[in-house]
Amino acid sequence: MISAIAMVLALLAVVCGAGLWGLTKVHAVGDGFLHGAHVQATKAAALQEQLGAIRRFEKDQVINYEKPEVVAQYHAKWMAAIQQATRIAQELGQGPADPGTAAAAAIAAAITDYAAKAEPVMKQLAATAYDTATVANRLLGPAKDAIHATEIEAGKLAAHVSAQQAAAAAELDEASHVANLLFGTAVVLAMVVVVPLTLANMVSICTPLAQAQAVAERIATGELSQDIEVSGKDETAALQRALASMQRALQSLVGEVRQTAASVQLASSEVASGNSDLSNRTEQAASSLQQTASSMQQLTSTVRASAEAAATANQLAHSASEVAQRGGEVVSQVVSTMDGIQAASRRIGDIVGTIDGIAFQTNILALNAAVEAARAGEAGRGFAVVAGEVRHLAQRSAEAAREIRALIGQSVAQVENGSALVQDAGRTMDEIVQGVRRVSDVIGEISAAAAEQSGGIGQVNTAVVELDRMTQQNAALVEESAAAAQSLSEQAVRLSEVVARFRTGRAERDAPGAVALAEPVRGAAPARAPAAATPPLSSKALARATPGRARQGAPVASAAKAPATDAGEWESF
Repeated sequence: MISAIAMVLALLAVVCGAGLWGLTKVHAVGDGFLHGAHVQATKAAALQEQLGAIRRFEKDQVINYEKPEVVAQYHAKWMAAIQQATRIAQELGQGPADPGTAAAAAIAAAITDYAAKAEPVMKQLAATAYDTATVANRLLGPAKDAIHATEIEAGKLAAHVSAQQAAAAAELDEASHVANLLFGTAVVLAMVVVVPLTLANMVSICTPLAQAQAVAERIATGELSQDIEVSGKDETAALQRALASMQRALQSLVGEVRQTAASVQLASSEVASGNSDLSNRTEQAASSLQQTASSMQQLTSTVRASAEAAATANQLAHSASEVAQRGGEVVSQVVSTMDGIQAASRRIGDIVGTIDGIAFQTNILALNAAVEAARAGEAGRGFAVVAGEVRHLAQRSAEAAREIRALIGQSVAQVENGSALVQDAGRTMDEIVQGVRRVSDVIGEISAAAAEQSGGIGQVNTAVVELDRMTQQNAALVEESAAAAQSLSEQAVRLSEVVARFRTGRAERDAPGAVALAEPVRGAAPARAPAAATPPLSSKALARATPGRARQGAPVASAAKAPATDAGEWESF
């Protein structure tokens, strides 16, 4: 098989080499065409275009002989076209000597001759030295002969380039034909060799595969007693050896599974007994936890009532503190008012003093007026009477002012006494406010402590409830474990029956013993294991338990102690 594959690979390499050679040949010819004849044809076309531009710009200068600025514009374009045509002709003239390079060199020389002969006439046109265009056209006759020679050589160059293109196209067609012929021959040769090799390989592969298929079908029916004969060293022989090894492994596996099924049945009965004891203890723990939860709920209610009473007392203390604080504020306002009254009384006393001074001065002025009237004699008698009246009024005003001053003094003294009393009352109210605040703080601390106690007891109550819920989940888990143990026992019996259909030729003698171990488990209730031998449930088992199946009406132990009957009873359970 390896030699056939090597031959196929060699033929594939030949086919690929032929195709690669053909592609390389076609690419070389095409590359020569693109960089040779095609470039020459492009430059020849560009040269033809520039020659046409030279003749066109020449005529434009002659036609516009009366417009010097237009002639100057076309003259610049004419010179640029001459330079471009000369450059292209010189590029075409480079390379090996052939008719094309000779024609290109002749074109370059003719363009130079044309430019030398036409340049003086163009300068005269730019200077408006000619009266008519006919004169300028006649003077350009020698230059036109040179440009006509250029056009003739350009035709020769175009013919040479066309011939080169035709030759390159023919060479490309020939290279493509040779490549196709070589590639087709290699493909036909490969098919002639590969098809018989493929048929031979199919025969050598399919026959052992059919034998391996028959072995696999026999193993699938459970027949493991027949030996597999292997001959050869190829891949199919390796497959047959692998099937033989698999059959031996299956024989060993079937024997071990039979022994393991019996052990699983015995272990499942012990697990069922332990689950029964664990179920009883779990029910007792759940009952105790329910009583504890009830007591914690009563304690929580009592502490919550104490916390609410403390909170009410705290609110009343806050209200008393606010009332006392408002009373202190009112007393402060009264003190401020008394201070204003005292200041106003003093101001009135000052005003009365001023009035007393004015009365005293008026009395002196009246006395002076009486003295002056007495000096005047009979003429000042009337004035003396008026002065006496004024003096009398001044004396009465002074007496009234002294009485008012005395009253104001008494009022100021009383106001000062009242202000002192009000200040004492304000200090007393401040002390009351401070005392009420201290009482409120103490009650607040009591309320906070009661709230913390209530929260702590609530957490304990929550923990107890959670523990009760977990205990109920444990009970449900024990029920599931008991059912799983019984189901495991049934599955072990079923496994023994399934494995019994495999015929190993050496393991059948172990089957009756395994089935004999399974039969007592079906009819007898499992023995009750000691309580201390039951391991505690892990946290993962608690997490898998579902609260919805926490506590059913029937006792848990009955599920573990009941004999295994049929599948319908377990479905109802």
